[in-house]
Amino acid sequence: MKTQVIKVDALNPEIDKIREAALILARGGLVAFPTETVYGLGVNLEDKKAIARLYEVKNRPRDKPLSIHIAHEHDIERFAGDISPYIWRIINKFWPGPLTLVLRSRSNGNVGLRMPNNKIALSLLAEAGVPVVAPSANLSSNPPPKDADSVLKDLDGRIDLIIDGGQVELGVESTVVDVTSLPIKILRSGAINITMLEKLSQSKEVLFVCTGNSCRSVMAQYLLEKELKSLKKTSICVSSCGVSAIEGLGASSSVISLLKEEGVDAKRHLTVRLSREIVLRADVVLVMETMHKREIERMYPEFIDKVYLLSEFADNIAVIVDDPIGKPQEGYRECYLQIKKLVKKVAKKI
Repeated sequence: MKTQVIKVDALNPEIDKIREAALILARGGLVAFPTETVYGLGVNLEDKKAIARLYEVKNRPRDKPLSIHIAHEHDIERFAGDISPYIWRIINKFWPGPLTLVLRSRSNGNVGLRMPNNKIALSLLAEAGVPVVAPSANLSSNPPPKDADSVLKDLDGRIDLIIDGGQVELGVESTVVDVTSLPIKILRSGAINITMLEKLSQSKEVLFVCTGNSCRSVMAQYLLEKELKSLKKTSICVSSCGVSAIEGLGASSSVISLLKEEGVDAKRHLTVRLSREIVLRADVVLVMETMHKREIERMYPEFIDKVYLLSEFADNIAVIVDDPIGKPQEGYRECYLQIKKLVKKVAKKI
């Protein structure tokens, strides 16, 4: 066999070349390609003969598992289930990037997943149309390759194609972390700082939701952040959004003024619309009105068990926090004081 080598622009991958490589992958070929860490050797996970050939070509121990490389975050739930909020926070922070996560698979086993931060890799994975596993493109006893020449030196005549995207960015293999339970377990040290991973895994996130994310949820977010800081609860993150928010607007001037009295600057706040990704990352979701809870249940029924009225979570009493929009400043202050009282209880309880 003659191994073909094609040069691809690392910044603007030529789609015709990517599709040629993707077709080889889909049909059971072995394709080496660059990631940000090292060159990987891609193969179609659904092709048993191709998988057997991969192990043979690399001289890889048969009991050493393979990780699936994905192109999009939404591919995660295709392969993994029972994904806790802290895992989504790790994903949000480090993907795409040099991190392989071992998660619970949908078949109740474990599965390794990685989303590389490399345009060639992401284009290839997206075009392949099949699940792709990709260990380093070298003989198992040799150092992981950082360029196409190193791949060729080890695997010339043994694999179908090498995509030459130049020198890799990092040259260090991905960090591999078992996040199936706490505490997380570092299975292989790599490019990601372990301390940051452990800190995220030990964190919690509170999400406040109102209608436009310009008033009530903003008050709640900034007041809780201040309260948590005074209680030295540094492992709790706070965020906010609105079920009908227009993204990128500022907080209400009345809200900015009230928070300024607390020594809190909310001028940089930008409105965010409710999304599944935001809800995924939260451990608890606190809403202002029953309509907000109903809207989350309609859109994302799988998360309703972690959604509470703010008053329900703080006081075990279902009392809504009315929207002060359109009311005079006194109406805003009344709403503000109600939220402040409830938030103090949340800070102690969370």
